[in-house]
Amino acid sequence: MIKLDRAVIVEGKYDKIHLENYIEALIIATDGFRIFKDKEKLELIRALAKTKGILILTDSDNAGKVIRSHLKQCVNEGEILNVYLPAILGKERRKKKSSAEGILGVEGVNGEIILDALKNAGVTACKSEKRQRKIETRDMYFWALSGVQGANENRVSLLRYLNLPTNLTTPALIDYANCVYGYEYFENKVKEWQELRDKS
Repeated sequence: MIKLDRAVIVEGKYDKIHLENYIEALIIATDGFRIFKDKEKLELIRALAKTKGILILTDSDNAGKVIRSHLKQCVNEGEILNVYLPAILGKERRKKKSSAEGILGVEGVNGEIILDALKNAGVTACKSEKRQRKIETRDMYFWALSGVQGANENRVSLLRYLNLPTNLTTPALIDYANCVYGYEYFENKVKEWQELRDKS
């Protein structure tokens, strides 16, 4: 298991599940071509590119290339690193037949190939150590950012304070905060925002 600072963008949920066996990072699935209409997810990816940088790891087939190209066009600020898997013929275990091009996707290649692809792209990684406390939904409730009266207004206010897109939902904010800040730092930012809000 290696730890990456960048957020990793993949195509589907099975790609994400497979990658979680080998890397510790924020992994976001585009849900295939749904990313073309998912404005909120694109806003999250843009914000991550500007703060932490993103790593795009799509399949080696034509669909993967189209999604990769779309992301590169939409994310015009920040750091984007492309990681390419070799085009390996085969079929994923869970599928009855191979893809139209007969090429294995991210979920179908073994961990060694994935780690080699990261290395070839110049991705720097370190051994994963003790996992830090993660921000969870219950924390958002405690901070009055979700599940209570006025939570939406509070969240928008906090997002403005953090210079983030104001349309981020609670799950998107949790993902972003865990990737960029970590629990303790984000808690301090929330306290700063609360103090500023209470004074005004």
